[in-house]
Amino acid sequence: MASVTTPEHVVIVGAGFVGLSAAWYLQQEGVKVTVVDRGGVASGASWGNAGWLTPALTLPIAEPSIFSSGLKMMLDPASPLYIPLKADAKLLRFLIGFTWHSTPKKWQEAMRIYSELGTTGLDAFDELAAGTSAGPGVVEKTKNAEPFLTGFNSLKDREGLIREFDMIRKTGGTVEYDLLTGDELRAIEPTLSDDVAAGVAIKNQRFLNPPKYMESLAESVIARGGDIIGSYNVTDIRDNGGSVTIIGSEGRSITADHVVMATGAWLNDLTKKFGVNVAVQAGRGYSFTVQPEVMPTHPIYFPAQRVACTPLGDRFRIAGTMEFRDANHPLEPKRIEAIVAAAAPVYTGINWENRKEEWVGGRPCTADGMPLVGVTRSPRVHVGGGHGMWGVALGPLSGKMIAAGILGKEKPSVARHFNPLRKGF
Repeated sequence: MASVTTPEHVVIVGAGFVGLSAAWYLQQEGVKVTVVDRGGVASGASWGNAGWLTPALTLPIAEPSIFSSGLKMMLDPASPLYIPLKADAKLLRFLIGFTWHSTPKKWQEAMRIYSELGTTGLDAFDELAAGTSAGPGVVEKTKNAEPFLTGFNSLKDREGLIREFDMIRKTGGTVEYDLLTGDELRAIEPTLSDDVAAGVAIKNQRFLNPPKYMESLAESVIARGGDIIGSYNVTDIRDNGGSVTIIGSEGRSITADHVVMATGAWLNDLTKKFGVNVAVQAGRGYSFTVQPEVMPTHPIYFPAQRVACTPLGDRFRIAGTMEFRDANHPLEPKRIEAIVAAAAPVYTGINWENRKEEWVGGRPCTADGMPLVGVTRSPRVHVGGGHGMWGVALGPLSGKMIAAGILGKEKPSVARHFNPLRKGF
């Protein structure tokens, strides 16, 4: 790496997993950071997600199964993958690319990249937890799943996940798991119904409580001397040659040595002029919480239903769906109802009408399934986004990569696949 002068001050736009992680790693080297967000800490997709740290399931969204599922499913508001029929040039461009990358050849290429990632995302969480001379680490810890569970209505349904695991191994990755019967699953989690006929217990996976973890990460950044400013809507970025200025609503501005754009589904709004032309489409996910009569203690995934379930201590989060539409569109109650309809048959002892914390968030998706992490055409403007469903699992690692680029340090070799200036849809 060429010699780079350590910056004195970096502004980070976006107080989600990627933005706060970049701030934390920059602080490791004594850099002053100011984090701004249009809402506040975790006001986007970082709050209501499933909180999974699962290398075995961190796979490309675009996959060959969409061809067998068919267009009819994608136009059905009750389906796990929903695309509202609307004239939108950006969405059309994204969908063309998404379809292209769903071919078996492109899917296998993406699988090799995810296999190359391995457990490096988990390693970054361990680093965040460690206190250093720069200040305290993140107090809220990740949790070992011991094991992570998946459930199926039939043995045939389970075969699809086993094929994905085989592909992980063929492309250089590792995954350890045990096959379970429905009764063996219920012995672990009694709240599962008799409709669950088979399962898989995946080893060496983790999970976390997203709201608690994000609050703890923000507290660590502040304790290290960082500033976090909410209700700051950035309207422009100006490269001044030797510095960069962000312009906020009401004429507010902040000038620093570098800026990191970690704005999730809104990443394209201000980065296109810096050469970031890959479309970032909101893949909106929904979630809510319930309180089962017997609280589960393991995260559970139902791949056929695309329903993700995570215990958050005193409540159980149910998440699901991928809805490609505008990130600012309000919550659609029908999408919550679709998750309930999919989840209710596989559980017992849950009052589905007593739902709380209904939420929708726009996960930033790219057509090729690869994040955008690194420097733009301006050496002072950096981006971190486009992680799809894996912004939590890969957020700290991406923040570490961004900080390394700003500081002139060596980045993991896998970062070459995440070039924000790459050509694509």
